[in-house]
Amino acid sequence: MLSTLSPVSAQQPTPEAPPVVEAPVTPPADAVAPVVDAPAVEPVVAEEVVAEETPAIELTVDKGDTAWMLISTVLVLLMIIPGLALFYGGLVRSKNMISLLSQVLIVTAIGMVAWVGWGYTMAFTDGGGLNRFVGGFSKVGLAGVDTSTLVETFSVGVAIPELVFVAFQMTFACITTALVLGGVAERAKFWGVVLFAVLWPIVVYYPMAHMVWWWGGPIMASDPANAQALADGAGLIWSFGALDFAGGTVVHINSGIAALVGALILGKRKSYKSEPIRPHNLTFTLIGTGLLWVGWIGFNAGSNLESNAYAGLALINTFVATAAGALSWGLAEAAFKKKPSLLGMASGAVAGLVAITPAAGFAGPMGAIVLGLVVGPICLFACSGLKNMLGYDDSLDVFGIHGVGGIVGAIGTGIVVAPALGGAGIVDYANGGVAIYSDYVTQVIAQLKGVGVTILWSGVGSAIVWFIVKLVTGGRVKEEVEEEGLDLNEHGESAYHS
Repeated sequence: MLSTLSPVSAQQPTPEAPPVVEAPVTPPADAVAPVVDAPAVEPVVAEEVVAEETPAIELTVDKGDTAWMLISTVLVLLMIIPGLALFYGGLVRSKNMISLLSQVLIVTAIGMVAWVGWGYTMAFTDGGGLNRFVGGFSKVGLAGVDTSTLVETFSVGVAIPELVFVAFQMTFACITTALVLGGVAERAKFWGVVLFAVLWPIVVYYPMAHMVWWWGGPIMASDPANAQALADGAGLIWSFGALDFAGGTVVHINSGIAALVGALILGKRKSYKSEPIRPHNLTFTLIGTGLLWVGWIGFNAGSNLESNAYAGLALINTFVATAAGALSWGLAEAAFKKKPSLLGMASGAVAGLVAITPAAGFAGPMGAIVLGLVVGPICLFACSGLKNMLGYDDSLDVFGIHGVGGIVGAIGTGIVVAPALGGAGIVDYANGGVAIYSDYVTQVIAQLKGVGVTILWSGVGSAIVWFIVKLVTGGRVKEEVEEEGLDLNEHGESAYHS
């Protein structure tokens, strides 16, 4: 298993032309050969010299891998609509249900169109002088991408159709932006959300995806002579050696920080702390949790890009880490609050999903359980104690679960990947494809560097975008609109009719 995804166009080197050999000159037919008295000699037959050439590695596409990636892509869409929409929708008050559902839908629609237009090329092409941070514009509008182009997977010589990879990564861009909405729910303007959905991925998400997941690919890595070029051509966080199998930094820390920044810039809800703000439909939230869990199988196991044992490892890890997160959060609530809540256990399940995301293809099942058990109580504290101490209004605890849980998972990945702890190790193609692991300190430091860059990039970039949104649209609705509810005032609809 590699340390990151590997989207590289399938262009193979052209074999060198064979050497040109001049044919012997034939004398004219009327030429008279001189008569020479010489002893008869045996004819000498020259040995044919054949230059050995190293054959170029040909990419092969397996229908099973392609089918798995098609299914995974649909599963991730299921996570967003209706999964995330119902999870978030159940947590807001009934007067804001339509608003939340509308925001998730419009962000997803914008995300898909923008990804095809400019997002994919900014994330998954060479960025020239800025390649450490962002891709270039060689594939704007998917220029050059068609049914014949391929993308390498994690194995030397194995590929999937590039259009399938484009669609799979498109769903990641959509759900990351949609996750941010939970931090500003119940007061963010619809048109402010629209502007945010256009600007934030350009400033934050596309560069983050490039920094974490862009590199030269397994064919290039299989030749030790390419080691320096491989390192020089990679995204910044990939070059640290940081591991992120399916988006702990790119998706979860990124969206958690953006949600926190948005909550701070837009300000608290009018009724925050002055009156109870309760979820209006925990049934919807549990349905959303289940859809997220199912869809997350495609999110994590699909990030393997192949249908093999590593996809199976990511699948079982996604099951058990989620279960451990729900268990540990519920037990912590029972210990400190005397009553385990459905909302708490559902939140713990999501925290487990978040924590295992960067480690899904690296940890062993026992390591995944440990991550889930650890992250539950930590996120519980972040969503209650820490939030109360600092006084910010992160409406649906995006930072507390995705931001904090993503940090725990990203750092923990550096530990649970170790083969000595049942982890899968890291495949090193330059040394015959063996699983390697340097040491805990080295890997955890690499993880910390990746987390640090993510927090800094997302914090600064998100602040810029939210300030622009606030300047252009006002950012949040008026107090009377917030009081009456966003559904009727912004959309002229109601989720429920008595």
